[in-house]
Amino acid sequence: MGRTFTSRLTGLLVVLTPVLLAQQAAMAGPEEDRIAFSAFYTARFPDIAIADFADGIYAIDEDAREQWLDIEDFPPYEFTIDNGAALWQKAFASGGTYDDCFAEETDDIRPHYPRFDPTIGEVVTLKIAINNCRSQHEQTAYAYDSSEITAITAFLAYESRGKQLDIRVPEGEPRALNAYESGKQFYYTKRGQLNFACSDCHGISSGQYVRADRLSAGLGHPTHFPVYRSKTGGMVSLHQRFSGCVRDVRAKPFELQSEEFRNLEYFLTYMSNGFEVNGPGSRK
Repeated sequence: MGRTFTSRLTGLLVVLTPVLLAQQAAMAGPEEDRIAFSAFYTARFPDIAIADFADGIYAIDEDAREQWLDIEDFPPYEFTIDNGAALWQKAFASGGTYDDCFAEETDDIRPHYPRFDPTIGEVVTLKIAINNCRSQHEQTAYAYDSSEITAITAFLAYESRGKQLDIRVPEGEPRALNAYESGKQFYYTKRGQLNFACSDCHGISSGQYVRADRLSAGLGHPTHFPVYRSKTGGMVSLHQRFSGCVRDVRAKPFELQSEEFRNLEYFLTYMSNGFEVNGPGSRK
């Protein structure tokens, strides 16, 4: 009987632990969340140096890592970086340039996005900021899945390689905290016919196989985007991956750069504060 009771108690703890952790996380602030988020993955993968989580699944899967390193010798995203540099440096008809719209130097832009903009009360991603700049100079906005805006973000990521992510949730700004909390809630909320949350795949199941692929850890995810995906033969943004993941659990994806996805990016990127930007990257 003792063994049966112990077995039932263990099963109950397995069921309740995610619920208790979620309740605890709901009461924590952003920095407490970040510390707990990091601690989860370092405990789950004790042999992986924390900085290596920026390499996604290649921090976990040694065989895949060797193949990835071979690809990185001749990265398939080089032309995208070159195109992005040309677009960034090309003057608008007004005579202005993208540099006029950003307070940071070119190599320090990527680490500070997404950011909360108190003037509009919303999270502004790098793609939103690029299109805002175009609007200021009376240029047509890019579609958020266009090759042009993806190339510019790839160039800015490359320029910022080695710089640490530094995302802020301003104190005394409840709208910023609400945006952050919205992104956190999205990450831990189950959805779709498969009833999965982001944290189910990239948290408690990270490192496990789904068919022939292993699931990457959520820690460090935003550092390497946009990425060249061999599966699609082209560059993919973080929001396009969000959309793909939502679709994979058989739910209806939100629009690219929707408030839901912007807030999710805000939360996830804050979770990776202190990680070095290493984009653009290449993935299967």
